[in-house]
Amino acid sequence: MLKKRIIFSAVFIIGIFIAGFSVYLGTILFGNYAIDNKDLVMNASTTIESSDGELISKLYVENRELISLDDVPEHVRNAFIAVEDHRFYEHQGIDFRAIGRALYRDIITGSKAEGGSTITQQLAKNIFLSHDKTWLRKTKEVLMAVNLERRYSKDDILEMYLNNIYFGHGAYGIQTASLFYFDKPVNELTIEEGALLAALPKAPNYYSPINHPDRAKERRDVVLSVMERRGYLTAEEMVRLQGRTVAVQAKPLAENDAYLSYIDLVLDEAERLYHLSQEELLKGGYRIVVEMDPQIQQVVYDAFQEEANFPAVSGEEPAEAGFVLMDHQTGGVVAAQGGRTYVRRGFNRVTAARQPGSVFKPLAVYAPALDTGSYQPYSLLKDELIDYDGYVPGNYTHHYQGEMTMYDAVKESANAPAVWLLNEIGIKAAKTSLEKLHIQLMDDGLALGLGGLREGVSPLQMAAAYGAFANGGIYYQPHFIHKIYDRNGEVLDQSKLTHEQAFSSQTAWYMTKMLEAVVSDGTGRWGEFTGSLAGKTGTTSMEEVNGGVRDAWFAGYTPEWSGAVWMGCDRCDENNYLLEGSNIPAQLFKQILTDAYVDHASREMVFQPPAGVLDLADPIRFVAIDDLAAEVKVGWRGVDVQLQWSGSDDERLLYHVYEYGEDGITKIAEVQGEHGYTVKNVSIFSLNDYMVVPYNPQIDREGEPSNVAKAHFRFFSQSDQVS
Repeated sequence: MLKKRIIFSAVFIIGIFIAGFSVYLGTILFGNYAIDNKDLVMNASTTIESSDGELISKLYVENRELISLDDVPEHVRNAFIAVEDHRFYEHQGIDFRAIGRALYRDIITGSKAEGGSTITQQLAKNIFLSHDKTWLRKTKEVLMAVNLERRYSKDDILEMYLNNIYFGHGAYGIQTASLFYFDKPVNELTIEEGALLAALPKAPNYYSPINHPDRAKERRDVVLSVMERRGYLTAEEMVRLQGRTVAVQAKPLAENDAYLSYIDLVLDEAERLYHLSQEELLKGGYRIVVEMDPQIQQVVYDAFQEEANFPAVSGEEPAEAGFVLMDHQTGGVVAAQGGRTYVRRGFNRVTAARQPGSVFKPLAVYAPALDTGSYQPYSLLKDELIDYDGYVPGNYTHHYQGEMTMYDAVKESANAPAVWLLNEIGIKAAKTSLEKLHIQLMDDGLALGLGGLREGVSPLQMAAAYGAFANGGIYYQPHFIHKIYDRNGEVLDQSKLTHEQAFSSQTAWYMTKMLEAVVSDGTGRWGEFTGSLAGKTGTTSMEEVNGGVRDAWFAGYTPEWSGAVWMGCDRCDENNYLLEGSNIPAQLFKQILTDAYVDHASREMVFQPPAGVLDLADPIRFVAIDDLAAEVKVGWRGVDVQLQWSGSDDERLLYHVYEYGEDGITKIAEVQGEHGYTVKNVSIFSLNDYMVVPYNPQIDREGEPSNVAKAHFRFFSQSDQVS
């Protein structure tokens, strides 16, 4: 029996010597065998967060947040070193004592149970090798561990190890684990919390403090015991800490459905502007700060869940919608919703092109016309049914006034004046103007003035274009990403975003005043919002169905934000279309603004004219005069005819006074601010008739004439004369 033990011991010692010599020889011969530095770059999760630091989402293959060893408290490091590799700072990557014990166990048990691996070996195994248990893999592990020790310091290796290991429930790395289990960063961990994390890598699922708290506590207490045995804790500290319960505050990352469409738009922009693929974002550890206001995004999402906010449809497919709200002074999109039931990487209606209808008129017709300098808000436009080489645009009311001001044409969304004006300024001028708003069109027909386009435009394009009206004519390219930081904290190039002067500041101000009128008492009057708002409605009809609606729009802006909402069917046909028009998106837009402004003091802001522009007075309106009276007054000074009529409260309206005489009708006076006029020294033997016609100086036009009044006598009494 003793002889067998001697033989076994000799074999065991020779085995250790051979193993050590093999490692040494392998290191000399193979040098940097199988180590590729790029493999040491660990996958790190990318965070998407708001400008105030609120986490919106994490993107990852492995949910890992890298951390510096300097941020790991010493008692947390000690817990891992004590239980995993207590001679970590003494060996050179291989602990021959531990290997000897492991070989002994393997020989005794006749299996490859594995053991004695140092922290360096575990790092090598996790990064470079598979997890099969073979002697060849073990040899590779040893070679790599030695080479890691030659290349990196102990602290570097420990940092890589703590960032690499898996802690269960999808958490990779100690920082992610700390946030997940305790809702706190590593630097705030207590001793027993650090010991619990150190207990998990051995079997993360088996010792999960969430699923198996009793096992977790038992394993944690083992770690605390080992820490006491290695001199990191006193016996008293160990006993006290082992008496504490396992208290976790698990905080799994719950994906907020309200953010899904916005996140997808962020991913698309990261690839388009920063050339970062989704795969790179899942692994690269970027920090993406976005322009989203989470509270407003939630408001929009909640509004999209209310069935009452959407129009009725003819078929079974419900109405869909897309919404954008952006800061028009920067182009940053504060909220975007791509659909009512949006799913990740689904069809995003924020960027889907749709037929804009009349919401396109201010961009394609009225602003370009104002920019020419030949037209003003009160310029008169033809309002007639005109045939343009087979294209005959008609007003939706089927009524025509002959002429109307641009102001009224915008407010009432009349079609005939818009097309007539586009024909006057030319399609080239319109398209040149649209190009400054980053709207490229293939269309060359007059129908584009009414939003009849081949491909259409998206809510995102409309929100940005209307933002130029609010911003003194300056167009800012809409964007979702504020800044991107790489894993080293460096900011990626941001020179890709542009802005330019799309309209003159005078044009922008005139459009703002006219679009305010649209909202106050024009086609955009539906719904309630107490703040300053300018905007325009748009509706496209189903040609196949009388009264059917394909697309319904509202685009508008406040002094702070600009936005657009589209409603319609994803697949419109004669069996599936909207039964209501643009009044519904106008109401939804105002509801969202009302709810969004609850926590914003800027609600009381009003539109301010840019420096150096002419303001736009309210329109002067004609009044009907049907009570003109002409009284002859005889006094000691002679005979006068006193004219009286009821007129407008607007003192800017003028009145032309006409007299019917032997030579016909003669204009004898122009009156402003008065509803009466005295014709002096008339002949008592030839009294005439009179008429008053209102005159609007804004448009240089007379209105409808009053009734004709025949002068009749009235004799003053003595008391009348004295008074």
